[in-house]
Amino acid sequence: MTVAALNSNPAPAILPGSGGVRGSLSDLFWRRPKLLLLLMLLPPVLWLGIVYIGSLFALLLQSFFSIDEFSGLINRQFTLKTYGDLLQAANLDIILRTVTMAALVTFVSAIIAFPIAYYAARYARGRWKALFYLGIMLPLWSSYLVKIYAWKLILAKEGILTWLLAKLHLLWLLDGWLSLPVVGGNSLSVSSTGTFIVFVYVWLPFMILPVQAALERVPGNLVEASSDLGASPGQTFRNVLFPLALPGIVAGSIFTFSLTLGDYIIPQIIGTSRLFIGQAVYSQQGTAGNIPLAAAFTVVPIVIMGFYLWGAKRMGAFDAL
Repeated sequence: MTVAALNSNPAPAILPGSGGVRGSLSDLFWRRPKLLLLLMLLPPVLWLGIVYIGSLFALLLQSFFSIDEFSGLINRQFTLKTYGDLLQAANLDIILRTVTMAALVTFVSAIIAFPIAYYAARYARGRWKALFYLGIMLPLWSSYLVKIYAWKLILAKEGILTWLLAKLHLLWLLDGWLSLPVVGGNSLSVSSTGTFIVFVYVWLPFMILPVQAALERVPGNLVEASSDLGASPGQTFRNVLFPLALPGIVAGSIFTFSLTLGDYIIPQIIGTSRLFIGQAVYSQQGTAGNIPLAAAFTVVPIVIMGFYLWGAKRMGAFDAL
């Protein structure tokens, strides 16, 4: 009898509208899903367009102004004088030093990252792969400043690294290295070598993960076929592994190169008094009050990374991200 009662009052196929503004909006978004997508994307697009791109445009505009040498006030007339100041020897030295450090950090990071990524892609399975990801990601979860100050203590003259080298009777090697010009200093914590070491440590995970992802895509039978055809391990690496992993290396280099190019905290805490671009921007817009020159310095890494990203895209690096 209950079944017959249910059959006599079937549920409507289409539920009635809820009515009111809420119901009207729901019906409108259901009929026009693209409108809903537009409204959802509008806030982040406005944020990106106004706050980010707008600030970059304002920065670019400031770089075409100049500073009055007598009053110290900004002369808001269009001029290329500020970019001409970048060609002075001291400023060119800052740019060259920063680009050289970024290139060296990228190169060494790639050398260190490749065998780690290769092991994770080819041999690590199950629990070992989970430990690999944990070991790579764990340093990223700690505070950036804490890591830098920890390295400052490690590299100090009274630090654990100096103590270890003294126990191994290799302190003469460290003293000889620190006595060299450009790379040396009173200790590793106040030398370009110390700055380089910390840069590599901090940005290394950003190189390992894209390389590992690229190596994961390399079919194992290609390596086996290369060996079956009589290729040595070196030939297999040069002709098979490296070309296929190159997009991942370039993708990782985007992070290591750009982050080193713009960082000013590491050289400020660990290193010598020689400035990098980030420090020059900080000092010019702060202590010196020369905002146009600071803006011009900021445009330099933007232009460099623009060409770098263009080249990386042509090499297929974005597919490995």
